Amino acid sequence: MSRVRLPTRGRDWRLMARTARLVVTIPLYAVVTLVGAFFGLTLFVFSLNPDLVGFALFSGSLPLANQLALLSGLYPFVSESFDLLTGSVLVLIALLFGVDIAMVTYHLREHDLSVRQGSSGVAGLILGTLGAGCAACGSVLIVGILSLFGISVSLTFLPLDGLEFALLAFVTLLLSIYWIAEGMRGGEINGCPVDF
Repeated sequence: MSRVRLPTRGRDWRLMARTARLVVTIPLYAVVTLVGAFFGLTLFVFSLNPDLVGFALFSGSLPLANQLALLSGLYPFVSESFDLLTGSVLVLIALLFGVDIAMVTYHLREHDLSVRQGSSGVAGLILGTLGAGCAACGSVLIVGILSLFGISVSLTFLPLDGLEFALLAFVTLLLSIYWIAEGMRGGEINGCPVDF
């Protein structure tokens, strides 16, 4: 059984950054990164406002321009729904999500691996999605789960108001990107060796 490695040294962070840069500079994977980041951000902000999204998409009473204006107003830095810190963290996580999708896609496609062989990257994507999607409602979920076991609702207010879940997603995505970079060590991307 192999030991789980964590990025603890400067060379680990440089390997991760270099490998991610090599992958996302390939035009196809740059597009995958941007599409993945947009998809991730959309998933995050829409999951926080399901009633409003449902009304905008399925009410049938709004013209298309108003629907688009209503939906675009849910995104960080477009609306006032998020403060600067929360909006910045969500955008950063969405970018990491896009990079992770591009690296997982590259790793599986270029190295002819199955999803099972690249499971750390896929697990990182799933955990990152769940964690970041709960950035605003995480404390409510925790209280709901704890109340099932009869634990008091005194945990309603987490120190960061649920941002803890987004930070957990941030760490999970970084670990996923690191493990994928580790898996690519010894190979080449864009004609450059992946090693440090």
